[in-house]
Amino acid sequence: MNFIYKSLIIILVLISQSLNAKPSFELYLAKLKLEVVALGYSNEFIEEVFKNVSYREKTVKKDKNQPETKITLDRYLATRVPDWKVKRAIDLMEKHQLVLDQVERRFGVQKRFIVALWGNESNFGKIMGKHSVINSLVTLAYEGRREALFKKQLFAALTILKQGHVKLEDFVGSWAGAMGQSQFMPTSFLDYAIDFDNDGRKDIWNNTADVFASIANFLKSEGWSDDITWGRQVSVPDNFDFSVAGLQLSKKRPLVQWQKQGVRRYDGQDLPDLDLKASLINPDGKNGRLYLVYDNFHTLMKWNRSSYFGISVSYLSDRIKKGS
Repeated sequence: MNFIYKSLIIILVLISQSLNAKPSFELYLAKLKLEVVALGYSNEFIEEVFKNVSYREKTVKKDKNQPETKITLDRYLATRVPDWKVKRAIDLMEKHQLVLDQVERRFGVQKRFIVALWGNESNFGKIMGKHSVINSLVTLAYEGRREALFKKQLFAALTILKQGHVKLEDFVGSWAGAMGQSQFMPTSFLDYAIDFDNDGRKDIWNNTADVFASIANFLKSEGWSDDITWGRQVSVPDNFDFSVAGLQLSKKRPLVQWQKQGVRRYDGQDLPDLDLKASLINPDGKNGRLYLVYDNFHTLMKWNRSSYFGISVSYLSDRIKKGS
């Protein structure tokens, strides 16, 4: 990129800004390339990575029209944790037992949770998305609502390519840029992906050992403990004060205190006699399912902020443990 070309791009961008006009996608892409040059990438690398990038209207529509219909937790669990998925999870945990045991020992994360996250994120590697990660991130950055977020993800994606973890033609994911069997965003990949078999690549697309270790590394790095589980479904008295419910740290209580407030296991038995703090959550309100959740559930919420998602992963992990 010569000086005259760079200067022309800058001038055109300044003109667009002065006219309060959104630059064309082509002009935005040219400016983006200049930013990438400033990061130290070669012209050859930049031209190769961006040569087939184009504006994808479908990607923007998906971002703007995400489902708003409210479904109940019961319906969500029926959809996300059907019997066939439980059986598949159990079969695959047995199939990959050797490497899962190794990952469990190294990271201190129970393998049933690793498999449950794997199943929930990509249906055990079957649904990873077929969108170009670079194309999706450039399109979403250009769209503008969350430009800083998607540019950050784009620059992380360039690092992944430069480090040689995946070939450009195989660098695919969801419409939003989530990648591989663990559906990591690029920044999460850089923070948590693991080359478990030491082949020089962190391959969350095709290498199940790397997938399992990367999932476990995320959980362990974010506070997971293999000394406890995630929580349990509970029941409460009819006159229960639900103002104490919520995931805020200020609302965590020792189990003994929840017991005194009338909280019981779902079958009516006393809560465990353990020195643990828990949060009470009621995703569907006081007439829906109620759970006491421990710190591991809070860690799951760092993976995905949806309590529905956290419960579905936890529910699948329980069914894996039960064997049905």
